[in-house]
Amino acid sequence: MVRNSIIGLFIFLAIGLQGIAGESLTLRQKIDSGMLVRVYKFDIKEPIAPPVWRSTQKAMNEAHEMNVDLILIHMNTYGGTLEAADSIRTRILRSNIPVFVFIDNNAASAGALISIACDSIYMRPGANIGAATVVDQSGEPLPDKYQSYMRSMMRSTAEAKGRNPDIAQAMVDERIVIEGITEANQVLTFTAAEAVENGFSEGKANSIEDLLEKIGIREYEITELVLTTLDRIIGFLIHPIVSGILIMLIIGGLYFELQTPGIGFPIAASILAALLYFAPLYLEGIAANWEILIFIIGIILIGIELFAIPGFGVTGVLGVVFVMAGLVLAMVDNMGFNFGTQYFHQIVQAFFIVAIASFLSLVSSFYLSRKLFTTTTFGQLALNTVQDANEGYTSADTKYRSMVGKTGLTHTILRPSGKVMIEDDIYDATADSGFIEKGESVVVIRHSTAQLFVRLAE
Repeated sequence: MVRNSIIGLFIFLAIGLQGIAGESLTLRQKIDSGMLVRVYKFDIKEPIAPPVWRSTQKAMNEAHEMNVDLILIHMNTYGGTLEAADSIRTRILRSNIPVFVFIDNNAASAGALISIACDSIYMRPGANIGAATVVDQSGEPLPDKYQSYMRSMMRSTAEAKGRNPDIAQAMVDERIVIEGITEANQVLTFTAAEAVENGFSEGKANSIEDLLEKIGIREYEITELVLTTLDRIIGFLIHPIVSGILIMLIIGGLYFELQTPGIGFPIAASILAALLYFAPLYLEGIAANWEILIFIIGIILIGIELFAIPGFGVTGVLGVVFVMAGLVLAMVDNMGFNFGTQYFHQIVQAFFIVAIASFLSLVSSFYLSRKLFTTTTFGQLALNTVQDANEGYTSADTKYRSMVGKTGLTHTILRPSGKVMIEDDIYDATADSGFIEKGESVVVIRHSTAQLFVRLAE
């Protein structure tokens, strides 16, 4: 009886150990034993940008939660931003699950960096990989300090995966010459055949199924990344171009609101744009509470400066700085108050997006405000019929006509709209040119639609 119990215990332990061993089998062991291989696939088929980094994070997290055997990237991209590519590269390098990439036509620039970070590279015949020089928006190469950083990333990534680091950095720098592979003044780009010949790719494949067959996988189960509608909306809103447009609406709305009395559509548009700007960044964990608070404090300081303190001084300057800082820092995917050198490129990119968008917004807002106040181009939006005085039409209030030529004092700051006091009465007025401080002597030069137009009295 005791002997049977001991034998049963050994059998139980053997089964348990076998199960544990089965769970810890490597991908190669599963392939060799003909076991079912679970594959998680996601696509990178658009410019590398924050939305792609977001979908990659979601895919990698889901794959590790499911404990799949293989992660497979289906790639076709001409490149994108260095910051997003570096984040994706780092996430792949830290993966506990093998990551393969199938290059379906193109893996240029940032796409090449991501591909090199993968454990195995397979390319469709006719595909290309390389051309990783860092360029600006116009396609011109950036200064060498940017190229040096990219060379270092390409080299270290290749070394981490056992690939030739000289080939990797030759994809960035045209000055690097590798005998028999590349000549001077030529940034390296491999075809599928050249990549295999020089040991930079594991092989060629015509499809995902062909790739799996070439590595010996017969039994497999593929799970694909599925993006929800919310994922797509957030991905759209955090794109740098969309963020820039939202910043233009925020700044433009504030500017127009300052030109008109009361609270109306411009401030509503500005608030909506701010919500669309900060909400997705907050939901993604990129923007922190304190970064949004900095932006709100900046708006309050600007409001105090404009409506409570004459002129524009320290409070206004601090308000502008806080608003800019809030918009910039909300884009940076840092932890807490950590702004180390690894975030330098993100901060620089965010600053330029905010600065350029703010400049364009102010210029276009100033131009539009001038046109709206001085042109009849948009007259067709109202009644087009002209009520000519010669035909017997008269104004219900002829007092505005009598104001032309009279002088008075600005009752509020004109930016360019505000109020003036003439003969102890207060009127809505608009500065004919620039801003006019409160208490200045002005003269009425014309009137239109119950609005006086004034300039500084000589």
